[in-house]
Amino acid sequence: MCVRPYDTLLKAVQDAHVFRRNKRPLRSKVVACLLYMSGLSYRAMTYQSSMVDASHASVHRWVHALRGIVSRVPVRERRVVAIDETKLKINGRQVYVWAAIDVETKELLAVYASYYRSNINTLVFLKKVLDTCSNKPLVLVDGGPWYPWPLDRMGSRWLHVTFGYRNAMERLFRTLKERTRRFYNNLTSDRLENLQGFMETFMLWYNHLRRHQGLGRTPVSTGLS
Repeated sequence: MCVRPYDTLLKAVQDAHVFRRNKRPLRSKVVACLLYMSGLSYRAMTYQSSMVDASHASVHRWVHALRGIVSRVPVRERRVVAIDETKLKINGRQVYVWAAIDVETKELLAVYASYYRSNINTLVFLKKVLDTCSNKPLVLVDGGPWYPWPLDRMGSRWLHVTFGYRNAMERLFRTLKERTRRFYNNLTSDRLENLQGFMETFMLWYNHLRRHQGLGRTPVSTGLS
């Protein structure tokens, strides 16, 4: 039986008691959040159409409230994990977005936003990644000099690769850039944590709501519960 994204998100929101007050119908809030995660901007949903009867500020608050359920990535044994980073902008300032993916299940394991790309940033991100693993998987990286020392310090096996398994990371970032293209890859925010929140919402959509073409299902096919 195919479970619709709407049903999955509605159940997760209800179970986690995400919205404490519901002046607007809960179902309307879920629809608005799904429309945003599918690619529509806040203003496109509210000002330019009648799809959502609410202000764009209200929809913004509803989407950010979902952060309470985005980290539900199952902790399991993983064989191979690929990690990488790409560039975005916040108000014209370049920032780095880090991501890790299980190359077999295609689960997005962790996301992280930073102004710099250093050994310390790698350590912080690597800890987030390994928290989703019950073992220490093989980690695939590119030639970035900020990777070897942190990986060795964490006792992780790692391999420098350019093609093959790393194609999963390229597809992930392509999907992300398609999602941020409406901002010209330049988010109008004044705080890095807002980008982190955007990435965590993207993680929720990518893992639990978006049907992966190669898998024929969502990466976390068991749902949010």
